[in-house]
Amino acid sequence: MRQTIDVRYLIVPGWQGSSAEHWQSHWQQVLPVCARVEQEDWLLPERQAWVAQLQRHIAADRRPVVLVAHSLGCVTVAHWAAQAPAALLDRVRGALLVAPADVERSDCPEPLRNFAPMPSSSLPFASVLIGSSNDHAATAQRALAFAQAWGSEAVILPNAGHINVQSGHHRWEQGFAWLYQLQQRCESYQQRSA
Repeated sequence: MRQTIDVRYLIVPGWQGSSAEHWQSHWQQVLPVCARVEQEDWLLPERQAWVAQLQRHIAADRRPVVLVAHSLGCVTVAHWAAQAPAALLDRVRGALLVAPADVERSDCPEPLRNFAPMPSSSLPFASVLIGSSNDHAATAQRALAFAQAWGSEAVILPNAGHINVQSGHHRWEQGFAWLYQLQQRCESYQQRSA
């Protein structure tokens, strides 16, 4: 797999974690130099604790990192980026943000509500956001609004659900195309920032 030299990947799961059948777990097996952010409480997520755990994982390794987030993991990344120290932000080359959960929606599960309001600051690194036309966790319109606020390139997949095991996304090999796209954005972003 083509990658920037010495980049590591960090899987950032959402609410309830990612099971062994989830594409994030598959990707963790096949991506070189890949780790996962393990949260202390997957069932009752607490925003500050989740953001702090993400920061610990980024701080623990000096190598550049690409974040691969799903659902509430996307919101965690955006909250972290809005308050992270510059030295750690500089380590992040990019983020693939898949099926971000809208924690402001009227039917948002109670355990996720402490992640509201949705972060609205532009991300200081390259990002690609993948949404779906029929995701129960965020409408396509809301996903596009998040992408615009975060400065992410947006892709809305037709009828892909929440892009998880329940919607039939197990290995999700097609998703690697968006990861390649992100890596190209990372390179051009780095050149613009240099």
